[in-house]
Formats: sequence, structure tokens, C-alpha cells
Amino acid sequence: MTRAQLLRRLDAAWQALIASYAGLSEAELLEPGVTEAWSVRDIIAHVTTWEEEALTYLPLILAGGRPPRYSTRYGGIDAFNALMTDRKKDLFLAEVLRERDEVHGRVVELVQQVTEAQVTSETRFRHRLRMDTYGHYPLHVRAIASWRKERSVRRTSAAGLSVAPRRAATRRGPLRPLGRSRRTASCRRSARSAEASPPLNARPKSLG
Repeated sequence: MTRAQLLRRLDAAWQALIASYAGLSEAELLEPGVTEAWSVRDIIAHVTTWEEEALTYLPLILAGGRPPRYSTRYGGIDAFNALMTDRKKDLFLAEVLRERDEVHGRVVELVQQVTEAQVTSETRFRHRLRMDTYGHYPLHVRAIASWRKERSVRRTSAAGLSVAPRRAATRRGPLRPLGRSRRTASCRRSARSAEASPPLNARPKSLG
């Protein structure tokens, strides 16, 4: 993979993430329940958190160092996510969006500046970059898409119930609203994939 190809892959995944919540109002961006208690706004802040982690540890990796283990420092990936979500809970939406754009721009700049050798093969640099960015975004794209679909189904169901008395005579038995499916999508990154530095030919597991 060339640098240009990597940048295109990063941008394509980023644009898909942006598109996943395009058209939502401010109230909808703040609505909880997208992934467990998280809103879209929380997901945006969370994605920025992991890009900030990339900016912190990719230079360390380039210098030959190894990032600390999240299990040792925070008690695990989930504990880290919860801690950072709590730290950012009081940020206004405008601040979250501003940080999103500023931090992502710095990630792109870093990729543009590293040597070609760091991106043409599965180096520790590219592995960590993928885990924290373009390998991470799709998890939330799917979660947001699922949430938006469920909201649409609920609204359609509610609209159908509102006219049910007029149609009751033409149906056998009571009207039944559409059932709500259970969503189990969550953002639990694999501690092993985020912390380990695999051999160059290793394929890391996807984020979980």
C-alpha cells in the first residue's frame, strides 16, 4: 500500500462516518441509545479520543518505543472508554465537533509526514493507525445506521397505530405494533489488538 492509497482509505472511512449521522438535528445527535447509553455526540467524542491516542503513541512507536498497556494503566479498554466518556460529558456539541475536525486533521498530517516505509507494509505504525482510525470508524457507522433504522421503524409503527381505529373493521384480530429488535452493538475494542505490536505479517483482529 502506498501513502496515497492509505490516505484514500483513511478518508473513505472518515467520510462514511460523517455521512452516517448527516442530516440529524442537534436534538437527534444528543439522543441517547445509539450504542447502549451513548448518543451520536458521545460516539463522535469517543472517536476523537482514539485519534488523540493515535497522536500520542504513534510518535512513540516511530521512535521504537512501546505504548503502555490499557489493562495496566486503566484496568482495560472498557474502563478507559468509560473514563474518557465521563471526562468529555460536559462538552457542548459545538466543542465536540470542533475537536473532531482539529484532531482528525492532525492525524492526516502525521500520515503525510512519516516515511514511506512506515506505510507500505504492516508496520507497528500502520497497525496502530488502523486500530485507532479507519479500522475503528466502521463499528460506529454500523451502530448509527442500525439506530437510525430502528427509529424509522418505531416512527412508522407509531404512525400506523394512530390510524388503527379506522382500519379495525377490515382486520381480523387486534393490530400489533412492529417489534423492536435488540441491538447488541457496542464499542469494546480488543485490548490485545490495541496494545500488542504483531509481527509484520500478522493480521490484527477487528476492533470489538
